[in-house]
Amino acid sequence: MDKRERARLFQERLASAMAERGISKSALARAIHADRSTVSILLTSDAARLPNAQLAAECAFELGVSTDWLLGLTDRREKGADILEVAVRMETAERAPSDDAIYRWHEQSRGMKVRHVPATLPDMLKTESVLRFEYGDTLGRTSDQAVTDMRDRLAYLRAPDTDYEIAMPVDALDGFAHGDSYWADLPVELRIEQLEHLKRLTEELYPSLRLYLFDRKKIFSAPITVYGTFQATIYIGRVYFVLSERRQILELTRHFDGLVRAALFEARRMPNFVAERLERLRQNA
Repeated sequence: MDKRERARLFQERLASAMAERGISKSALARAIHADRSTVSILLTSDAARLPNAQLAAECAFELGVSTDWLLGLTDRREKGADILEVAVRMETAERAPSDDAIYRWHEQSRGMKVRHVPATLPDMLKTESVLRFEYGDTLGRTSDQAVTDMRDRLAYLRAPDTDYEIAMPVDALDGFAHGDSYWADLPVELRIEQLEHLKRLTEELYPSLRLYLFDRKKIFSAPITVYGTFQATIYIGRVYFVLSERRQILELTRHFDGLVRAALFEARRMPNFVAERLERLRQNA
């Protein structure tokens, strides 16, 4: 942006902020300890005139906007501290698919692409038996409620306007199939049932749902979800970090797209991959 265009934008934004606050030229001049004529020049001059840093800062402070916004350096009107408060917040996280916040964010993102890296297997693709094994009745909601909400999420995936991508580490799926660690007490027949369910859903819902596997030794991701262009969340256990600044969302979108580019195979091959794991599991059962 050249100086003349920036000066024009400054005039427009200064006049707009004054009108919204109901502040006259005289009142603003008194507040910033300047002559009324100085404010008039800033608002009406045809010359490519911008205020000095002190004057711009004083105007921004009195009008409750950011100096960067007045000068056309950002489209966010809020002051720095306010932008940070809005752009990054924390929300309590229930360790369950029945989390009200998750439901709300998915509803707000209908018609947009959702990108998701789960903490384990994706909750919405789990069988009822796996949900009951994993969550039990210890989360403030019963496992029956968790199952009901899982069905709602599955209905969301089946909606005609759904565009949903999931990326997870290949070792997370292999660990489940083998009954390693976290899944050690889950009977083999329930693991087989889960893999059959996963194979069926990845066939049925493709291409609206695309599931990718990446190698965690080559690339890493914490559990995140990017809801279209309006919000992203990072799950750390008891809370979500909720990001709403456009640049933050864009960076997490790029991160997720990097996981997709590094995927071991295309999403349409996912059912075949699960079938191979199923066959091995049945042979060893």
